[in-house]
Amino acid sequence: MRKRFGILLVFLVAVSALIAGCSGGQSPSEKNGEVTLKFFHRWPKDPEKSFFDNAVKEFEKQNPKIHIQTEAVLNDSYKEKIRVMLGTNNPPDIYFSWSDEFADKFVRGNKALDLTPYYKEDAKWSSQLVQSQISPFTFNGKQYGVPWTMDGKTFFYNKNIFKKLNIQPPRTWEELISVSKVLKKHHYTPIAFGSKAPWAISHYIGTLNQRLVDEKTREKDYNRATGEFKDPGYTEALEKFKELVPYFNDHPNSIDHEYARQLFTAGKAAIIYAETAEIKLVEPGIKFKLGFFDFPSIPGEKGSKDFLTGAPEGFMISAKTKHPKEAMKFLEFLTSKPMGEKLVKDVGKYSAVKETTNRTNATPEQIEAVNKILDAKEMVPWFDTDVDIEIVDAYLNGVQMMLNGQKSPKGIMKDVRKAAASLRESSQ
Repeated sequence: MRKRFGILLVFLVAVSALIAGCSGGQSPSEKNGEVTLKFFHRWPKDPEKSFFDNAVKEFEKQNPKIHIQTEAVLNDSYKEKIRVMLGTNNPPDIYFSWSDEFADKFVRGNKALDLTPYYKEDAKWSSQLVQSQISPFTFNGKQYGVPWTMDGKTFFYNKNIFKKLNIQPPRTWEELISVSKVLKKHHYTPIAFGSKAPWAISHYIGTLNQRLVDEKTREKDYNRATGEFKDPGYTEALEKFKELVPYFNDHPNSIDHEYARQLFTAGKAAIIYAETAEIKLVEPGIKFKLGFFDFPSIPGEKGSKDFLTGAPEGFMISAKTKHPKEAMKFLEFLTSKPMGEKLVKDVGKYSAVKETTNRTNATPEQIEAVNKILDAKEMVPWFDTDVDIEIVDAYLNGVQMMLNGQKSPKGIMKDVRKAAASLRESSQ
């Protein structure tokens, strides 16, 4: 009898401990003043993985009572997994986010902590951030994210091939088509492009929409509550994109952007529309001189050619975190000047901290790219993070079909307008 009672007592104690733990009881480490933060980002591969691993080790060394548990998944998987994780009762304390609409949906869903007080409290830290990179994480006058990197889109080209064929970097759309014809005639792939991962499509579409639709109309249409996408400039943008298809490599839907970049790096393609952050990935493997040219002007364009497609990437803190001060301390560490300089040197991404890309850690081409971002009149966010996912899907799925000859620009816009109408209804 006593043995059974003892077993029962042990069972009841165990259950009581479990209930206490599920009720939010402190772990032994928390009672000792130690804190564990969950950190979720999208770089499970080097060089970013090593950068974050080393950053966490250094931060923990400087802050021995704060521990960081890191998890990372690749780009496309991240977009879905972060939505799921933020809907649980145990979300990551700190998580990566693209800016604009991608971040705003977390704000609307009360998944993101208002960081405005921290920006104001530590003005020495916040003032060192490039101010234009903060606004894409600002909603209703409040800061909800910390920009970590900044990036822009431009055309890379092979100077050796251009010199050999006596052609110049195109400044207009007509010149781009003319140059592409010459390149194709001489058996070069004019433009490397891979759309197996369809986000690469969005960079072209976002830029063409910005050029061919006036800003006021575009802003209205990109708003899920008011979007209609009836302006003929949207169809024209798709038609312009379709004009490039004969000058892409064969079967773009079968290769990803990384493979397309390899075609360019190997000298098999003369041009690629790439992110400025990719300079570090291209330079070590090329045996030619690298050049850049801006997105060409288009006849009748209504948008400013002084705008640059691109946006910052950064981090947000969960509204459910129990340790906001410690989480913010880690973000301030990641966006310190020493870490910003290390990011440029070791990874090749451009820090959103002022004066971190310089002659000590960057090539002249990288410095030129950063100046292009800083000098832009305004940044045009990545299309797939600037509009609702339903609009994104209608566009990207449609364009993939267009690349296979299965859909027309008008057919794509019909699907886009249908998605926009559905969003307007749900927003009422």
